[in-house]
Amino acid sequence: MTEQSIVSQDMTLKRLFQDFYRVPDYQREYVWGESDPKGDGGDQVNQFLADIHTEYEGATQHFAPEYFIGTIVVCAGQDQVFELIDGQQRTTTSYLTLCAIRDALQELGGNLPDDLSSQIAASSTDWQGVTTHRFRLEVQYDDAGGVLAEYAQGNAAQTVRDGSRSIRNLGGAYDTIREFLTTTFGTDRAALLRFYGYLTNKVKVIRIETPTITKALKIFETINDRGAGLDAMDLLKNLLFMNAKGHEFAELKSVWKSLTDEIYAVGEKPLRFLRYYLLATFDLDNRLREDAIYDWFQKNPGLTGHTTEPLAFAKRLQAAAKAYAHFAKGKNAAGSPEPGIENTRLLGGQSIKQHFMLLLAGRHLPAPLFSRLAAEIERIMFVWLITGTPGKDYERKLVDAAHRLRTVSPDNFDAFIEDVFVKERAELARSFFRALKELRANDLRQFRLRYLIAKITQYVDLQAYGSSDSRDRLMDYTSGGNDIEHILADNADADAQQEFGDRAQDQEVIQSLGNLLLIEKSINRSISNTRYSEKIKGYGQSKFLLTRCQADTQAQLVGVADQITRTVQALECWPNWTVKDVEARQLFLTRLACRVWDVPVVEEVVPA
Repeated sequence: MTEQSIVSQDMTLKRLFQDFYRVPDYQREYVWGESDPKGDGGDQVNQFLADIHTEYEGATQHFAPEYFIGTIVVCAGQDQVFELIDGQQRTTTSYLTLCAIRDALQELGGNLPDDLSSQIAASSTDWQGVTTHRFRLEVQYDDAGGVLAEYAQGNAAQTVRDGSRSIRNLGGAYDTIREFLTTTFGTDRAALLRFYGYLTNKVKVIRIETPTITKALKIFETINDRGAGLDAMDLLKNLLFMNAKGHEFAELKSVWKSLTDEIYAVGEKPLRFLRYYLLATFDLDNRLREDAIYDWFQKNPGLTGHTTEPLAFAKRLQAAAKAYAHFAKGKNAAGSPEPGIENTRLLGGQSIKQHFMLLLAGRHLPAPLFSRLAAEIERIMFVWLITGTPGKDYERKLVDAAHRLRTVSPDNFDAFIEDVFVKERAELARSFFRALKELRANDLRQFRLRYLIAKITQYVDLQAYGSSDSRDRLMDYTSGGNDIEHILADNADADAQQEFGDRAQDQEVIQSLGNLLLIEKSINRSISNTRYSEKIKGYGQSKFLLTRCQADTQAQLVGVADQITRTVQALECWPNWTVKDVEARQLFLTRLACRVWDVPVVEEVVPA
């Protein structure tokens, strides 16, 4: 092959595995064996085999249809081994299938086909007469090369399945193949041999051979453009390597692996991270979709520098990924606990992450200001969620705020907070008040209801007693050791219903926010579903001040002007419990919530 020539060959798997291949360490890992967070995993391996088997079943005694599994791109190395630049998922799965067929045949007894053994491993002699025994396929990415060799050697039973992502995926793929073979062919050795014959003689690929790695990478990009088979994260990685200098490959590979490991380690989606990073870093609007990210990179190399300084860009992305992973764990960019972020995680669950854009944009701030930012984000996210603000609307507002925040300094931070957060809460104050005044337990998901009640309870304790290890973490309030207590129980006993009076079985009353409080699980079990006059004895034993003051505030007064007394005097209590008391307590909690989340109290005037 000349320096400029590109050779394309249509070949069977039998012909393909007459040559040797290696997957370079800078390529992405084998992913078809995994189920999440990225791909379809075992389903892809199963589908690969099922599609081949469907064609195989169409064969007759005199004719068998060919089946095309795709294109691979290779570059010849100096040691008679092809560098596999594209197509490693299909090639590795095909190779593992050969290993699994060999193992299945050995278990069934009898001789192995000579072709099969040589398709897994063989010897090659170079021009100097040196003979080397090697496997037809080797992978060089971390930890996995030795594992694939174990499958090639026939040591599947002893091969580890736990470890790095690559090890788990290879093991999962091999096990899926063995299960497919067992389910499909059972102990019919002749049928398995016939399938093997079809696989190697009729399953075909197009192998494109290039003279240089750079040309191979460019062909890879062309084949996979617009996400056909790969997502923007994989294509971006290829783009960086395509523009990197050879001596940068090792470091670039290490940086890329580090940043993806950070994201996968916390169960996050790399594409979501990449989208949030772009929205936080550049002046883009939130209409940028994940499937348009790669096109954006191709059109904006001057903004990112990924073509002129790919390693430097990857390092910036790595730093952002590390911060993003910390955010996912409720920490700040440096990895220290951050209450505002942790609380927002309790509020939003696993699905709400849009605020990470604002955190990414604000990581340049000094720690005290970043903490204030995190607390403001928690407040506004709760207000948006309670008022039913659509996700696309508050995402747009977060993107706009992130663009402003990139240039915010300590000198204008207060003005930024006022413009972005304080004004937004004021505009939503009326809707916020109405939503809480009418709130029922089944209006919210359970974890969000728990956040709401725990946050109000924590606020009262902090106002009275100040900061401490036992009060600072909202998670200590939302933990499984505490219950959301229905003051009038859903299945209240006869005495409780009689004491409550009218509407004692009305779900609108029972599920009202005013009928809920936070209490320790041990106390809740002891008070059970009895009448209110008995329950309040248990409430008085709670460590939560708001719960202790439910029926009586006088017992909690300490002095005249001390902090605890001032807090208690601001609370209301209900010695009796009726429908009117539920309504009064709901109004009280609504007003209290306005203080907790720093929302102006805007009560609607009800006409007389």
